[in-house]
Amino acid sequence: MSLNKEKIELSNWELVSVNPNSKNWNWTDIFCFWSVGTQSIISFALISSLYLLYDLNFYEVFFGTIIASLLICFLSSIVGSPSQKHGIPFPVFLRISSGYLGAKYISLLRGIVGIFFFGVQTYFISRSIGYLIRISLFNIDSNLLNNDIFLIFFMSMNLIDWIALLLTLFLQYFLFSKGQKLIRNIINFSALFVYFGLFLFFLIFLAESDYYVTDTLISQLNIINGLENFRMKNTLGVTGTFFAYYSILILNFGDYSRYVKNYSELLKGNISLVLTSIIFSFFALFIVTGSDIYFKTNSIEINNLLTNPTDIIGKINNTYLTVSVLIFILIASLSSNLIANYIPSQNVILNFLPKIMTLKTSGLFIIFLGLFVAFLWTPFFSQNGSLSIIDTLACFFGPIFGVMTIDYYYIKKKQIVNSDIFFARQESVYMYSKGWNYKAVYSILIGTVFAFTTIWNFSFSNYESFSWIIGLVVSSIIYYLLASEQ
Repeated sequence: MSLNKEKIELSNWELVSVNPNSKNWNWTDIFCFWSVGTQSIISFALISSLYLLYDLNFYEVFFGTIIASLLICFLSSIVGSPSQKHGIPFPVFLRISSGYLGAKYISLLRGIVGIFFFGVQTYFISRSIGYLIRISLFNIDSNLLNNDIFLIFFMSMNLIDWIALLLTLFLQYFLFSKGQKLIRNIINFSALFVYFGLFLFFLIFLAESDYYVTDTLISQLNIINGLENFRMKNTLGVTGTFFAYYSILILNFGDYSRYVKNYSELLKGNISLVLTSIIFSFFALFIVTGSDIYFKTNSIEINNLLTNPTDIIGKINNTYLTVSVLIFILIASLSSNLIANYIPSQNVILNFLPKIMTLKTSGLFIIFLGLFVAFLWTPFFSQNGSLSIIDTLACFFGPIFGVMTIDYYYIKKKQIVNSDIFFARQESVYMYSKGWNYKAVYSILIGTVFAFTTIWNFSFSNYESFSWIIGLVVSSIIYYLLASEQ
């Protein structure tokens, strides 16, 4: 794209500044936002993986997630403030520090990651729908599932799996393409079901467990025994990995803070994240720890099983409770996929092609690409390890965050020229060098290299989970030094 024309419009109705009179979100909306963002199937799988694969105890994982939530609260408040004040989404805010073209291509990376995780979570959601289909068919005819047509596999999925996946994609597109008002209602509605679902999941486990499992679980959860084996190094590792996952959402938090009434409401909503994390991590760890004991007691292979809550539910012989929990998981996960992946990716696409893409066309694009990720998850992506994928992707976003915030708070002194944000003109303050702020680009690249070093270099592998923070610090320092030069 060339910026040689005198004036190029860079906005559509989804990217323009939110009218102050239209800012109707308060702290409860942000609380609901964090509730559905935190309590997803992927979050559950992440906690399960940390507990099972790395042999960490209950309290190491629990306190690690709490520390991570404090960091997320702090950084989200920093990056969310400019968007709240000026009513602009993440890709538009990025123009201020990176230039028109810089923001266009740098934000594209966030869109790619969002689409990838949209496909991954779509796969997990489809597993819930698949179980519901199986339960329905089984109740109709117990021999039906033995029919050859259902046992034909393609890309590690049979006919029921494919039907569930396509239904999941259709449902998401139908719900997500209706605009901001419905999105807010979906988030708030789903947040209520999140807590009911967790509690019901908890009750199912207690109902299905025997006295041996319960006694063993109580013994493992004994705080004195837990703290005796407590290793702070492991807790910090959990903090880094959990933070790395949510760092993806932190970067584009402005996509939602732009709708909040004032900064006070924004701050209170972000603080509520800590409460949400405490509730979710406790229940998730309780269920995972207890299920671990239960399945081992009954000689059931669980290393792969416990990383997906829908698979845990699928092994429990209580149809009515199982269906109820699956519905709760389905609703919560749909909302999580909406806020963490779909909307951020959509805003990036709209920013990349503002005069071509609309809500519906960008949504169809995301659905189409998400389909490929979903059916490739089991045979390919899952084999590479979800934790390493999360840590690797996080390397890019810390540096971007660092440049954006340093530029706004220390270089621009919180001042934005609104008229220059949405129109590319030669005299614009955000034109920089033909649409690129190379100081920002260099800072991001150098910060990314430092972050990647923790993954590429075995000598620094202990710092792998903190790649996001390392990249943030390095890029912030470099950009401040470069941008401060006269």
